[in-house]
Amino acid sequence: MRFPFLLLALLITISIHAQEGAWSGELDIQGTKLPLVFHFDPEGCTMDSPSQGATGIKAEKSYTPEGKIKVSIPVIAATFEGIMVMRSITGTFTQGGMSFPLTLKPGVPKLNRPQTPVPPYPYTTEEVTFTSGATTMNGTLTLPPSYSKATPVVLLVTGSGQQNRDEELFEHKPFAVIADALARQGIASLRYDDRGYNDPSVIFSDLTTADFKHDAAAGIDYLRSRFKTVGVVGHSEGGTIALMLASEGKTDFIVSLAGMAISGKETLIMQNAQSLKANGLTDAQTEQFTNILSTIFDQLAAGQSIEQFVGNTVLDPQERMIISQAAKQLSTPYIRHLITVDVRPSLSSIKCPVLALNGTLDTQVDHQANLDAIDKGITNAKHEVRALSNLNHLFQHCTTGQLTEYRQIEETISPEVLDLITTWITKLK
Repeated sequence: MRFPFLLLALLITISIHAQEGAWSGELDIQGTKLPLVFHFDPEGCTMDSPSQGATGIKAEKSYTPEGKIKVSIPVIAATFEGIMVMRSITGTFTQGGMSFPLTLKPGVPKLNRPQTPVPPYPYTTEEVTFTSGATTMNGTLTLPPSYSKATPVVLLVTGSGQQNRDEELFEHKPFAVIADALARQGIASLRYDDRGYNDPSVIFSDLTTADFKHDAAAGIDYLRSRFKTVGVVGHSEGGTIALMLASEGKTDFIVSLAGMAISGKETLIMQNAQSLKANGLTDAQTEQFTNILSTIFDQLAAGQSIEQFVGNTVLDPQERMIISQAAKQLSTPYIRHLITVDVRPSLSSIKCPVLALNGTLDTQVDHQANLDAIDKGITNAKHEVRALSNLNHLFQHCTTGQLTEYRQIEETISPEVLDLITTWITKLK
């Protein structure tokens, strides 16, 4: 009578060992593909959500008497339960009262990034440093053949969040691709790691847009020592910094790629509204939450804390949960400064040529509001604004523009955008 139980125990043991390592699959959430990766080892497991930039999420695993694997992810109140069939683990992922089929297969799918430059290059590069106050900045200077002091050069300024010189995200390297395209058209460029990159002693959320503008200005000063004509190509927050530097007369031309021209407060409210709607909230619910956020931003700008607001305001449980979860992020020096940023009053001071591009499916920086602000605000300089159809915040051709698409799209940046940038700069020469 004990033989079947011994056999079952043996099968479970074999299954447990077979499941060790990385296993990946995709959730289909109303047509949106969300890849998940589970890392199983003898001590436990972790989960990654690559499209959301989340890695190493702690999870707990166990096994049922029937040989099913059960994974609990407490931090996101989710579970996965599945059974191994051949070389797949087939089961169900549950979160927030909703269940989705999920099949895991061994390994992690390799991403294809066909635009990433590979040697040999028809240009040269130099590893350089420059100083911004007491900080040493590290970068790569890309130089076209037969360059000289008369060769136009651009400083590449990254968007928000700590990034390396390639502005690397989900194995996409937009700035490496842009630098390659520029060099092939006779334009030099300098791209650099953000302040504190790979330095755990730097608390990045304590830095502000003003700090990053200071770093970019230092990069311009370095380039002035080697080149006559210096421009800036900035993406997202980098586009905002480009507009700031242009208004201060520090640049000979600028390219704003999805740069924020309306206020930081307006941008954050738009981003939250878009995200809430994408997660199924009604227009009325979205308006209610964004009104609360607007009040919080005003109080933060006045020096108050979120804790004061939450403690003194009547909120229902769902509102209190969302606001409380956001409290830590919203209270950082970076956010406190960002909500006060508004370049519109200074746009009329810009005297150099400006090219401003946005994708119509950008869900992070609204194309219409920001391009309109740039077009109306720049009154004393030649400028061109372009809304580019079906491109997202990274200027990839896309379907929805949602952040979860960024990793899934093989294209790093639209070739049309690369051509627009290089052609526009070349015509300035």
